[in-house]
Amino acid sequence: MFDKILIANRGEIACRVIKSARKMGIKTVAVYSDADRNALHVKMADEAVHIGPPQANQSYIVIDKIMDAIKQTGAQAVHPGYGFLSENPKFAEALEAAGVAFIGPPKRAIEAMGDKITSKKIAQEAGVSTVPGHMGLIEDAEEAIKISGQIGYPVMLKASAGGGGKGMRIAWNEGEVAEGFQASKNEAASSFGDDRMFIEKFVTQPRHIEIQVLCDQHGNGVYLGERECSIQRRNQKVVEEAPSPFLDEATRKAMGEQSLALAHAVGYASAGTVEFIVDGDRNFYFLEMNTRLQVEHPVTELITGVDLVEQMIRVAAGEPLSMTQDDVTLNGWAMESRLYAEDPYRGFLPSIGRLTRYRPPAETEGYAPGVTPDAPVVRNDTGVFEGGEISMYYDPMIAKLCTWGPDRAASIQGMRDALDGFEVEGIGHNLPFLSAVMDHPKFVSGDMTTAFIAEEYPDGFEGVDLPEDHLRRIAAATAAMHRVAEIRRTRVSGRMDNHERKVGSDWVVTLGGARFDCVIAADPHGADVTIGDMTLRVSGDWTPGDQLARMVVGGEGVVMKVGKISGGFRIRTRGADLKVHVRTPRQAELAALMPEKLPPDTSKFLLCPMPGLIVRIDVAEGDEVQEGQALAVVEAMKMENILRAEKKGRVSKVNAAPGDSLAVDDVILEFE
Repeated sequence: MFDKILIANRGEIACRVIKSARKMGIKTVAVYSDADRNALHVKMADEAVHIGPPQANQSYIVIDKIMDAIKQTGAQAVHPGYGFLSENPKFAEALEAAGVAFIGPPKRAIEAMGDKITSKKIAQEAGVSTVPGHMGLIEDAEEAIKISGQIGYPVMLKASAGGGGKGMRIAWNEGEVAEGFQASKNEAASSFGDDRMFIEKFVTQPRHIEIQVLCDQHGNGVYLGERECSIQRRNQKVVEEAPSPFLDEATRKAMGEQSLALAHAVGYASAGTVEFIVDGDRNFYFLEMNTRLQVEHPVTELITGVDLVEQMIRVAAGEPLSMTQDDVTLNGWAMESRLYAEDPYRGFLPSIGRLTRYRPPAETEGYAPGVTPDAPVVRNDTGVFEGGEISMYYDPMIAKLCTWGPDRAASIQGMRDALDGFEVEGIGHNLPFLSAVMDHPKFVSGDMTTAFIAEEYPDGFEGVDLPEDHLRRIAAATAAMHRVAEIRRTRVSGRMDNHERKVGSDWVVTLGGARFDCVIAADPHGADVTIGDMTLRVSGDWTPGDQLARMVVGGEGVVMKVGKISGGFRIRTRGADLKVHVRTPRQAELAALMPEKLPPDTSKFLLCPMPGLIVRIDVAEGDEVQEGQALAVVEAMKMENILRAEKKGRVSKVNAAPGDSLAVDDVILEFE
């Protein structure tokens, strides 16, 4: 077994590898760029080596710099994580030449399966059904349009070396092919240093289901069940679960055996994932094989009790698998929610900045990968900490929150509670959206496809409208909380004599467009809050100043993130962001007479929707623009975003130029 391994990655996956290595008694080496000097993975590792500037193409994906770090530290093996160099055969070749073990598959398997075009040909030769498409490389947009017409719209433009949704776009017509082809090539070149593209038919209404395989160097292999990854946005997974609520045992077995056959055909050895799209009749089609550890591997670990990182290390060290297919059992149900630095209220655009507050829910004590759970589990794989920076240079993922339960309903409920208790401040993030998904009837039923987000949130995410019974429970809780805060304020020292303030029992709570008249009868253990003809018992763990309230209202748990506003609270729970005002009846009467404050008019400006870099400006002063016309391109977190005109107009001023770094709401263009 190895004494020391180097992790050629960053963020949460580097931290995840360190945890398993530490459990195995193996020392670890981290590498870091200028932007990651104070990162969590650097603090966790036994050693750390600086490898260059923040840009990945000048640090994390420069093979020579990683090789220098190996020489400096004497590492015997390298775990590549995912992304960066994880599927680069040249990196595996360089390690082999240096006598350093690659904690991943052989070079020939990476070459065969890592390239989507080659892997599809091999799958076809092996008798695996594949999606119709053009197998050759496409040189330019004109050729892409011709090929797309032959395949039939819609089509998927995909980077051959891509992954994680980068360099991938759906095109429904010639115009979208012409526009998307070059943007996808640019993203692929920036993210992977390889801009080769191919095109395949986009199968509408599919499910995205993948099989986890694990093979050793002695010809042994197992499949570890499937993962349902259909909740996606911009072709990037958001929520994953294992097993799939859609597969039956016969389909699972067929997909697993086919995946293993494909792995054996290329001499695979390590953890790998074979991805399929599955239609409504459970017909499955090979998409690609990822020759690396997947982002969503924790859900497989939770239902199988197998530590995939540990197994990868053991396989790389030449050990045979310690299990056979008969030993693999699927236990319970697991969910994973990807917490992204993306603002759902601004079209999920990237958000960067300092984490002024980062308090994940408590992880289950005693649980560790490689242990089969027997009680509900909360697990949080992360690479950040409170006070740390979210950089514009890397992927926007902050953490992977996972839950396990004995069945799907229990796992979903555990995720709901964990999301409500996850405190993140300082940046935009998608916690509200993740909460909304967990409560969505279509998700709860398990009847979803990869079109779920596009169909259920066609106009973007604008928060959640909670049902009246939930609003009533929040009103009762906040009324009781406000009363506690008011009593505390009456006890402030230094008040004038003979001016004692009485705290009444009648309150009016307004939230989410609803009004609740509350009467509170308090006692040392809680309060009875009467709203109309209903009385709700309120108790819980909250004192004034706490930013998280865990309450029990009418016998049901309510977890709320709490902020202070004038005359009440800002409450965030179950995907809703509510301004809650708690007033005396007279205050409520007067408040109803106040005029509503209108937001400023920004219709004559093109504002930068996210922190990012201007790639290009497509118009000039004096140009007339049409609705939907491309105006500018902004790059952030490795993604290019095209900004379009909302209506017809004329450009009066251009305030930015290519290469400018802009903050949110900086003015790019002005219109007459």
